[in-house]
Amino acid sequence: MTRALVVALGWLGLVSASPAAHPDDALIQSDALPERLQDLGLMRDGLTPMPGVAPYHLNTPLFSDYAEKFRFLYVPHGKHAAVTGDGLLALPVGSVLIKTFAYPADLRAPERDVRVVETRLLIHRAAGWIALPYVWNADGTEATLRRAGTRLPISWVHKDGTTRTISYAVPNVNQCKGCHVRSGEMSPIGPKAANMDDGVQLQQLQKAGIVTGRLEGLHRLPAWDRPETGTVAQRARAYLEVNCGHCHNRAGPADTSGLWLDRDQVADANLGIGKRPTAAGRGSMGMDFAIKPGDPGQSYLVARMESLEAGIAMPELGRATVHEEGVALIRQWIGEMK
Repeated sequence: MTRALVVALGWLGLVSASPAAHPDDALIQSDALPERLQDLGLMRDGLTPMPGVAPYHLNTPLFSDYAEKFRFLYVPHGKHAAVTGDGLLALPVGSVLIKTFAYPADLRAPERDVRVVETRLLIHRAAGWIALPYVWNADGTEATLRRAGTRLPISWVHKDGTTRTISYAVPNVNQCKGCHVRSGEMSPIGPKAANMDDGVQLQQLQKAGIVTGRLEGLHRLPAWDRPETGTVAQRARAYLEVNCGHCHNRAGPADTSGLWLDRDQVADANLGIGKRPTAAGRGSMGMDFAIKPGDPGQSYLVARMESLEAGIAMPELGRATVHEEGVALIRQWIGEMK
């Protein structure tokens, strides 16, 4: 039985568990900043939600230094998350998005010896969304608030059998704004209907009374690493949408760059094709174009994805390693361009 299945069965009440408190709506919607994650009544531990908290997944997730991520959604009883098209679910006040980051000791055996590192919350309060990062203790029994963030040494055995070690960054609350601000306001970026649409989970959430709205006609985002879900170009665009498009769009933090990598952008210079640098500096790494069709080696979009150097590396937040497989897909996409 996979861990994801255990989580799902636990939510449906099919796996036995000791009695636990339910989500504390008053605390969630207050101005308080609880020191312990468990005080909110949302999670029993980093991987097990309380009753009323639903697991969900994304077709193409954001890359985060090879961490395994477990996502959960809480909507207060009697309220609903509304599907209003392909974009973000409309989440009412009192909703919470929960994301736990964890590392298996060996990526070749992802179900064994999993170290839970942190759980990040996005809470929708009356004044808007707030971000709270909680870090788990060594035995995974308690998570405490780290508003200032922290760094943790993380090691794992990679898929190729080598041992890798990084300085893992838990973001401070201001760094969260680096990705989550849109048109000047904090906002979720992950739970878009198109990226949750796998033909099953939105229907299950609707049946459970958590989600409302029309589910037909969604333009499903492919899974970047599953060729059966889309062409190379479609999967590459999905990867850029999720990993880059929340900043690189007309309303995002990188709006002035003129490089817009969200899914709706047409394949022109604003997507990077034949786009020259907008400013002098190291960002172009001496290359003429963000995307040079047929030549990924002379495309600074690729070069910046492959860099770990501050001021050059993109995305600039949330990673201390290069996503080798993701870069390979973008290289293939550009290499096949005419």
